[in-house]
Amino acid sequence: MSGRDDGLDPRAASGRVRALLEESARVKRALAEQGAEAIAAAADAVSRSLRAGGKLLVLGNGGSASDAQHLAAELTGRFERERDALAAIALCANTSELTALGNDYGFEKVFSRLVAAHGRPGDVVLAISTSGNSPNVLEAVREARRRDLRTIAFTGRGGGKLAPAVDIAVVVPSDETPRIQEAHIAAGHALCELVESALLAEPR
Repeated sequence: MSGRDDGLDPRAASGRVRALLEESARVKRALAEQGAEAIAAAADAVSRSLRAGGKLLVLGNGGSASDAQHLAAELTGRFERERDALAAIALCANTSELTALGNDYGFEKVFSRLVAAHGRPGDVVLAISTSGNSPNVLEAVREARRRDLRTIAFTGRGGGKLAPAVDIAVVVPSDETPRIQEAHIAAGHALCELVESALLAEPR
């Protein structure tokens, strides 16, 4: 047997973990300074729509698709407190729809077709893109605006093309995809808490 050890060096690995967590915390602190008002405005738009009988449509690609499903689940289920189910749909969750639409219309149209199918005036679209430049996300926002839906973006890297295309933009001040995604989940949790509190009429 060889005496070679291919495992991680514990000291170096733990140092790297600390650095990653510290950078994640730094990005979130910067988002708290720069994006708190936008997150609060997004939560207000969502709660007003839900209170009026509207719904939230959430979408994104890859890790952002997972974030979209996560946020929809927090609202249709419960976030922290027991309450009625809230109308939230992750447009990236149905693989049959996505593959059919991608095959028939092209991948750039998968979300815009679903916005057209499910969106009604007064609904809200939350579009998640770390770069702000995903073509299918941008096309979905254009469709939402054509149909008089309110639009929110969770993005990063300066906002890309997405930030100026929406009503409310939450732009994470980072160029690193993992850090942006981590901040998106934190922002989404803050949004869910505010929505839940608003609809229960018990501000915390």
